[in-house]
This record gives sequence, C-alpha cells and structure tokens, in this order.
Amino acid sequence: MSSDWPVDPDGEEGSEGMRKYDMRIIADKVDEEEDFPMDVAEFVDEYGDYPIRINHRKVVPMSEIFEYVEEAEFETILEMHKGVGAAMRAGDFWEYHPKGANPEIKHA
Repeated sequence: MSSDWPVDPDGEEGSEGMRKYDMRIIADKVDEEEDFPMDVAEFVDEYGDYPIRINHRKVVPMSEIFEYVEEAEFETILEMHKGVGAAMRAGDFWEYHPKGANPEIKHA
C-alpha cells in the first residue's frame, strides 16, 4: 500500500478503519444539495488522489476508478451512483458481478 496517500485509507478520514468501501467513500465526498450538477473533471481534480478501498486487499486512487466514467457531468447523486457503478464494473474493480463481466464465474 502506498504511503503517499493524502489520508490513511483505513483511518477515520479514509474508510473509517476499513468500515467503508468504494462507492460509500466516493458518495461521502459530495453534498446532494450543493454539488449537483457535478462536473466530473472538477471532482477528479479535487479528489483524484484520494484513496478508495475496494476490498480488504486493494486500495486505488479515486482517479483510477474515474478513468472508466463515461459521463462529463452528473445531474443528480443517483446518476453519479449509476455512472460510478458502471465504471467500477467496466474497470473490473468489483469481484462480484451478479449480471456483469463474468456472471458464470462470480454469480449469486
């Protein structure tokens, strides 16, 4: 794990001691009332180096996930969740895909 993270990915500012993972950490960076519509490039400029814990073994910078985000802007937090979820599936960050990349390998 990198020692160059702006915050400890397992500390209270990061993933609250490994209690929060991926989408939850990203969602905590936005305010549903004030941050939408959200410019994706501006969001990545601000938080791109922030560590995102994917699972108990893997931490990546937020910018790595957002490389797979296709949208330039999100109108609502729901659109952001859908876009980031699609990006996480496209980038193969999640091992479990109920209908995704290889459902015959990692199915419900």
